[in-house]
Amino acid sequence: NIQKLNKITPYNSTDSKKKQVGKMFDNIAKNYDFLNHSLSLGMDYYWRKKAIKYLTNNPKKILDVATGTADFAISASKLGDVKITGIDISEGMIEIGTKKIKRKGLENTIKLEIADSEKMSFSDNSFDAITAGFGIRNFENLQKGLSEMYRVLKKDGMIAILEPSKPKIFPLKQIYQIYFHHIIPKLGSLISKDNSAYTYLPNSVEEFPKGKKLIKHLQNVGFKSCTNIPLTFGIVDLYIAIKK
Repeated sequence: NIQKLNKITPYNSTDSKKKQVGKMFDNIAKNYDFLNHSLSLGMDYYWRKKAIKYLTNNPKKILDVATGTADFAISASKLGDVKITGIDISEGMIEIGTKKIKRKGLENTIKLEIADSEKMSFSDNSFDAITAGFGIRNFENLQKGLSEMYRVLKKDGMIAILEPSKPKIFPLKQIYQIYFHHIIPKLGSLISKDNSAYTYLPNSVEEFPKGKKLIKHLQNVGFKSCTNIPLTFGIVDLYIAIKK
């Protein structure tokens, strides 16, 4: 499905997926947090908190990939004595994330920069842990992005990835399908004024490799001890892996 996933882009334009994703996040940046928290019914806080608990290697240096408005980075700052770098291709998201960090007085803990997760400037073995919240699905080249995460992670370093999934049990599966494919796109476009962004979301989730398939991709780039933990009846998947 990777070829298919790469063909799913926010806008029907000739620009690369990367360019379109950057533009989309710039467009929805102002309303992103409000929509994120509302459409996930506030569960996104819990999912990030849960993911951070799995980083059991006492990380001191953390990279947050596709950081958006820095929510995952802010969650990770609760670990205490840490230095966190958040990167994203969207200038609009980084701008809002930077303001949020300032408001919370976390400027000495978290630094954000505009950068491409598939072509990082960090040297090999730079970080103890890497987090990625609802972002790797937007990579233009998933293999490349995961390889880069592997490269910049130290030996015995851990990654925690959150991605939307699909519940499998009746009637949640059916309710979720309606909510995800009909209600979210309508509310999203109404509030963000971007008709494409919240249609792209369910379409990209549909094609994204889930569970064992994503674990296979993680193993292909070298990760070991890969586990998939479904959260909230399988609405979201948490992936944990280690660089041995």
